[in-house]
Amino acid sequence: MTESVRLAKRLIELIACSRREAELYITGGWVSVDGQVVEEPQFMMSEQRVELHPDACCTPVEPVTLLFCQPSGTDTGHTQICADTHAADDHSGIQLLKQHFFKLTPCAPLERNACGLQVFTQDWRVMRKLTDDAATLEQEYIVEVAGELSPGGLTLLNHGLKFNGRPLAPVKVSWQNETRLRFALKGVVPGQIAHACQAVGLQVLNMKRIRIGRVAMAKLPSGQWRYLMPHERF
Repeated sequence: MTESVRLAKRLIELIACSRREAELYITGGWVSVDGQVVEEPQFMMSEQRVELHPDACCTPVEPVTLLFCQPSGTDTGHTQICADTHAADDHSGIQLLKQHFFKLTPCAPLERNACGLQVFTQDWRVMRKLTDDAATLEQEYIVEVAGELSPGGLTLLNHGLKFNGRPLAPVKVSWQNETRLRFALKGVVPGQIAHACQAVGLQVLNMKRIRIGRVAMAKLPSGQWRYLMPHERF
């Protein structure tokens, strides 16, 4: 009976590379076993056919940032981010790898009870941008409301309200249609939008974040995610 060996060891024997190089080829999605890509260097095998992609490059996997459309009624998208929920129309050109699901950090938390655009990243530069610039980075929400707006309410929503005893910074608020308001605001304080609406006679039925800085969710379906494209910047 043929003894089982780790895929990394078999690749070393096959192409005469170092252990580190073998692991980089495998985790980078460049190695297949009997025609199926295997990304685990510790994968045990025996007599299967091992192939290295002709365009393979021996470089570490670049950190990625994922944009997720969080559905209503869920607290986090962590458990829903997997290969099965990858948006079919992702045009980033990034090859999906299992490593892209490791050590993802959520950034720029959603408003309370809100759905919509969530950001998960492995990239410390994106994390720092969304953390350090949180007070100046504009976020856009579409807010479905019910009730009757009090006189002068729209003006107050834009500027003049207080929250937790402190004046709120100016906000850009306008009607999108008869039941939906568009909020564009910076330095979002948790609970701010619901409080502001209540202060002018409106009840929030649903909130959806559609943009952070210059990155918009666009037509990303609910419950699905895509990669942040190389040219996109928050």
